[in-house]
Amino acid sequence: DGHIDDIARFVNPATIVCALEEDPKDENYRPLRENYERLQAARDQDGRKLTVVPLPMPGAVAYEGARLPASYANFYIANGVVLVPTYNHPNDRPALGILGELFPDRRVIAIPCAALVAGLGAIHCVTQQEPEGLR
Repeated sequence: DGHIDDIARFVNPATIVCALEEDPKDENYRPLRENYERLQAARDQDGRKLTVVPLPMPGAVAYEGARLPASYANFYIANGVVLVPTYNHPNDRPALGILGELFPDRRVIAIPCAALVAGLGAIHCVTQQEPEGLR
């Protein structure tokens, strides 16, 4: 089970952050690397190359022996802020820094989500955004 909002996210029309596992021994290493390489080769609707920014993974987060879908890509963009799930992992700080650079006009706020992700989702999943209707 892989949610797209745990794997890759547009941060603007030409830039995507993509979860990338750095540990070759991790089960997610190969599939996330393949996703990253595919996105690097992708083009937008006008044939322009996209900017793909790697976003580290927080390492394995488990509950009762089952690996949970922990990812920094499950952030939520709100009015003036970006709420980013964190997991008490050394990659929390680098992930927050990357997202801070990508959202310079927003405050990036860390939200501890190790317990929340036991429900199989983090901030973006639980907010269930609905776009404003047409008037």
